[in-house]
Amino acid sequence: MNEQQNTQLVQQAYAKFQAGDIPGLLEMCADDIEWELDPNDDVPFSGARHGKEAVREFFSTLDQSQQPLHFEPREFIAQGDKVVALGHYAWNVKSTDRTFESDWAEIFTIRDGKIARFREFADTAAGAAAYRSH
Repeated sequence: MNEQQNTQLVQQAYAKFQAGDIPGLLEMCADDIEWELDPNDDVPFSGARHGKEAVREFFSTLDQSQQPLHFEPREFIAQGDKVVALGHYAWNVKSTDRTFESDWAEIFTIRDGKIARFREFADTAAGAAAYRSH
């Protein structure tokens, strides 16, 4: 796939996420996908995951833990097998009813027309603070 096709794949994945079509998003992922957010003791779905089933569990825990208030991919940069998405989100943490927001960068690696790796960089301190009840 070329860089334009890779970018379109990532944009389609975001569309599926925003529509709540997690099974459809998982179909776009390689069986051996690597999925990583910075580890954080306060955030139940943080850390690294390997394989589609682990990513499915990530989305299940995310859905149980947080409600999206705003999620906007704003810019896409592609080079070779990588697509970087830059955006902004705001979430409500269900257990504390606290909100947080952050700009973010998410890096996708595409292999054989599938998402093979996902890595997010965001304001982890803001997320952790929203999970704390005090």
